[in-house]
Amino acid sequence: MIEMTTRLLETHDNVSRLVMKSSRGVEKSLIKKIGVFCGGIYNVTSYYEMKRLLREDTPDVVHIHSVYPMFSPSVLVACRRAGVPVVMTVHSHILTCPNWYHLYKGDVCEECVGGHEYRCVLKNCRDNYPESIAYALRSSFARVFRLFQDNVTFFIVLSDFAKGKLLEAGFHEGQIVIVPNGTSIPEVLTDPADGEYIAFAGRLSLEKGIDTLLSAVSESPQLQVRIAGDGPLFAELRARAPVNVKLEGMFNHDELMNFYRKSRFVVVPSICFEQFGIVAIEAMSLGLPVIAARVGGLPEVVDHGVTGLLFEPGNAEDLEEKIQLLWENPELCKQMGKQGREKVIRQYTQDTYYNKLMEVYYKAIKMVQKRNNNSTKAH
Repeated sequence: MIEMTTRLLETHDNVSRLVMKSSRGVEKSLIKKIGVFCGGIYNVTSYYEMKRLLREDTPDVVHIHSVYPMFSPSVLVACRRAGVPVVMTVHSHILTCPNWYHLYKGDVCEECVGGHEYRCVLKNCRDNYPESIAYALRSSFARVFRLFQDNVTFFIVLSDFAKGKLLEAGFHEGQIVIVPNGTSIPEVLTDPADGEYIAFAGRLSLEKGIDTLLSAVSESPQLQVRIAGDGPLFAELRARAPVNVKLEGMFNHDELMNFYRKSRFVVVPSICFEQFGIVAIEAMSLGLPVIAARVGGLPEVVDHGVTGLLFEPGNAEDLEEKIQLLWENPELCKQMGKQGREKVIRQYTQDTYYNKLMEVYYKAIKMVQKRNNNSTKAH
């Protein structure tokens, strides 16, 4: 989404500067790891780097996608003190869960919400006590000192569900704006009736529910499944996947779209609170139906019985039933796929995303200008 946002801004003659830092290699060094976690609480170096960038570029607005682990919320403080509005897209549950996923040993967990970050340590959510302590400290420090609430002009969330989670955690409704992700619309409509397999695309990790999918198809060899993606479970899954399941590895965007085109439908079996469902709208844009877990923001994207089917997260039997229904009814797939594509055209195009994003930018700029003017008058 960062690359797409940057490209859209430049396509519409906006001047942007992308600032990124890589944490690659940190995991291999204990000293670097400790340094990054300490800096992640409040990185003074990043604060002064941001101050320098603001002086050099004098931006109208700063759009933040992530501050952890390499920047820290100190960059938000630098922006506020410089009188520059900040728009932050909340891609994960980083503001309400030290571990980001609201997931503990495969089950949804919200015990840390409301100032109880210590439970991340008691439960050892990272399966590593030093890491659990570091994550809990980082989250509690940001909450106690209101580093996000007081320094971000607007939080962009991707769904009504995500907005609700921030409200439950005490964030102010006036600061939260819903801007769903967007996708390109392929010119050629795919015929799901010609699909050769069931597709999954995503990170191969616990929260994505890949085990639920494997369990759902393990006893039905006629159901061919293809998995696109990489992640911590890749080697394990390749070793134990049923014979009717093939792991394809990572694809670039064009390869991924071709991967979708050869499928009958796409499955999104997440067990965590998905913020949105970019895989779902990518598949729907091609005219494919989607079977998704009834969790997080996914039910806002996939309309049960209209653009696809929903199943109970983690319930392999329920998923198997939905898979069999679509696999045996190619015409139903075609009908749902057509309606899914129409929904994407109505709600999730890149133009729609860009226009909503610019509305947030202008609103943030106007709000901070007003605040700065009032501050000047007061002095």
